[in-house]
Amino acid sequence: MELDPMKKEEIREYYNSASGSRAKWKRRNWFYHNSLEKYFSFIIPANARVLELGCGLGDLLAAMKPVYGVGIDFAPDIIEQARKRYPGLHFLTADAEEMTLGESFDYIILSDLACCLWDVQKVFQNVRKLCHPQTRLVISNYNFLWESVMILGEKLHIKLPQPRQNWLSAADLDTLLQLEDFQIITARHKLLFPKYLPGINFLFNRLLANLPLVCRLDLVNIIVARPLFTAGVGHSVSIVVPARNERGNIENAIRRTSAFGLSQEFIFVEGHSSDNTWEEMLRVQQAYPDKNIKVLRQSGKGKGNAVREGFDAATGEVLMILDADLTMPPEELEKFYQALHQKKGEFINGCRLVYPMDKDSMRFLNFLANKFFGMFFTYLLGQRLKDTLCGTKVLFKRDYEAIKANRSYFGEFDPFGDFDLLFGAAKLNLKITEINIRYRDREYGSTQISRFSHGWLLIRMSLFAARKMKFI
Repeated sequence: MELDPMKKEEIREYYNSASGSRAKWKRRNWFYHNSLEKYFSFIIPANARVLELGCGLGDLLAAMKPVYGVGIDFAPDIIEQARKRYPGLHFLTADAEEMTLGESFDYIILSDLACCLWDVQKVFQNVRKLCHPQTRLVISNYNFLWESVMILGEKLHIKLPQPRQNWLSAADLDTLLQLEDFQIITARHKLLFPKYLPGINFLFNRLLANLPLVCRLDLVNIIVARPLFTAGVGHSVSIVVPARNERGNIENAIRRTSAFGLSQEFIFVEGHSSDNTWEEMLRVQQAYPDKNIKVLRQSGKGKGNAVREGFDAATGEVLMILDADLTMPPEELEKFYQALHQKKGEFINGCRLVYPMDKDSMRFLNFLANKFFGMFFTYLLGQRLKDTLCGTKVLFKRDYEAIKANRSYFGEFDPFGDFDLLFGAAKLNLKITEINIRYRDREYGSTQISRFSHGWLLIRMSLFAARKMKFI
């Protein structure tokens, strides 16, 4: 609905006159505001460049612990209070529809603001000018199903009175964001019970509020979006091939990979084989002097360790994993590169579950497990995933370095490496995009996956991630 009959200037004066009571209302509804700070802190890491529009007293901005924080509000009395509360931050009196800052930020916050704006699209248009390619826009707004409850709260004097508001659904915001070249990455639903009651809060806000269907009743929608930019120049590529007992596949990994990117390097990481895989790697390195081939022996055990050591040795801007069994055809790698280069996603994941498979490429129980983990991760991460266990994953090295720096949040819990990368990418709000591939039967060797012991380990890791990612 429109903000009529009140004019924009009257709205500004309304919030300005209410500035003296803002701190009182915040204390009365401390649990709601503390919850918002917790949710935003999960999304926004410390020491980022953060801008908050409609910053109010600056409490949320300060809670993000930015290395450089800027707060903007169009009520000068509120800005004056914010400056006194947080002298280490920068506060400006400005209209979000007309501001010109001339700088970019890592994160831009609009918390409970879209409902109060006169022209939401124009604000998104202005925000677009403050973005670099890795900027994330973080928006929280009320669920429109709570409209009557919010109005009742104002009448009962348990909520700060406000002018007539826009009630925007997540779909409404998605449309407005698309018009200004933003793409939604995740849309979370939080806070089923916004008042503090011991025990009740754990049941409603940690458990029920995060369950499918029930979450649609939550008070707060939190959207993370990214700006879309056109593709630039190409990138150098590092293709990491972890291999254990894969002697017969090493040369084909080189022969069957097409030329793409500004340059390519192949990094073979040998994992204590018993079939002369190491010697074959050295032979192939000598046989293809025109290729940039590195050969490593991993220091630890497991694919996860091999991938990490290969990534650490990589010099390319783009990092790729190619499993040495070649069940993901090397000919398909260029599709992954193009998706990343053309900004279709920031973490490109292979999907084996769409096209028909070779008869013996995946056993039935493995197929069911892959289906289950795909559905569970879609729910868990808030991004669509059909196949979590495809070995081929592609991302920029700069994003991998950020995942690596943030690995302590999850710990060293994943010997396979797939979940470590997926969880890390989701925690950093990278856009995950899947590429459908035709999964082939292996031509050499046998599978090294133990369905039951590895399956149980994957379930344990998934439950661990649910606690760290969803039920917060």
